[in-house]
Amino acid sequence: MVKKKSLMQKAIDAAKKVVAKPVAAKKVVAKPVAAKKAAKPVAAKKAAKPVAAKKAGSLKQFNSYTPKTNEKYMSKSQRKHFIKILNEWKLELSKDIDRTVSNMQVELTAYADPNDRASQESDMALELRNRDRERKLIKKIDKTLLNISNDEYGYCNGCGEEIGLNRLLARPTATLCIDCKTLDEIRERKMAK
Repeated sequence: MVKKKSLMQKAIDAAKKVVAKPVAAKKVVAKPVAAKKAAKPVAAKKAAKPVAAKKAGSLKQFNSYTPKTNEKYMSKSQRKHFIKILNEWKLELSKDIDRTVSNMQVELTAYADPNDRASQESDMALELRNRDRERKLIKKIDKTLLNISNDEYGYCNGCGEEIGLNRLLARPTATLCIDCKTLDEIRERKMAK
């Protein structure tokens, strides 16, 4: 008895035939390259002013703070520095959120094609998820500013030790020192298993 091939088997056989066909190599012809013009002398650039914050993806890198000799940890000048950083960061995040809302209102289009509608909805969902993260970060910044005003900033919530200027410059909203954060991450990984 001869068995009929299923639709799935026919599709697999057809795909094998398409893949198995040899592809003819294309000839590549080199085009002549025009002679380069002589380089113009570059004017001396002005010295760049230090930037308060550089954006690297969604994380920020802030100017370092060089403590004065014999300066006490979390002195008034250090607190002012972090207040400035946090307020600028909060302002930038707020502007991004406002810009997103206005862009979404302008770009809202009723597409006839279901694929276009799905793509638009997917883009909007991703954008809203990012803005939700930023909204949560603004809340964290507000809490950090409150900690600064209560003289609780810069000390670990886990062990009470100093978090350290370098860690705070990398992540101004940090609440745990490196050691406590590492232990916390190890606990999280064990819980996930």
